[in-house]
Amino acid sequence: MSSLITRGNLFDDFFRDVAPGFYVKPLHGDPLPSPTQIKVDVKETDKLYTVHAEVPGVSKEDIDVSLDGNVVTLRAEVKQQDSTEKDEKVLRSERYFGAVSRSFQLPVDIDQAQAKAKYDNGVLTLTLPKKQTTGGVQRLTIE
Repeated sequence: MSSLITRGNLFDDFFRDVAPGFYVKPLHGDPLPSPTQIKVDVKETDKLYTVHAEVPGVSKEDIDVSLDGNVVTLRAEVKQQDSTEKDEKVLRSERYFGAVSRSFQLPVDIDQAQAKAKYDNGVLTLTLPKKQTTGGVQRLTIE
């Protein structure tokens, strides 16, 4: 039953294939990407985590990274710049504006004082050193 085509998709496909230039509907902005659209790669060594996050089209001033123990939160604000001339009308704009964020938890707390972030060509690179523990398990004396 999942192979059935809904009415909306049938007509959308028809107009897209048969008359792509004729059926252009005005639209301003698409929805924001979901948090899973900030693609991240997380790598681990004995001493640190390295995170690579794709945040294309965002200036580094509009990216916020926060660390809380072992939780990393990435937030990006996308701004759309519209410019139209007096005699033109926007038929479709696929750019968007707004904010998107993503949080994830790492197995070990992060040493916030030594953490570093670098942004280059749409890729945010985080170097997150692991917080050194004081020797593992601590036994308590029962009084």
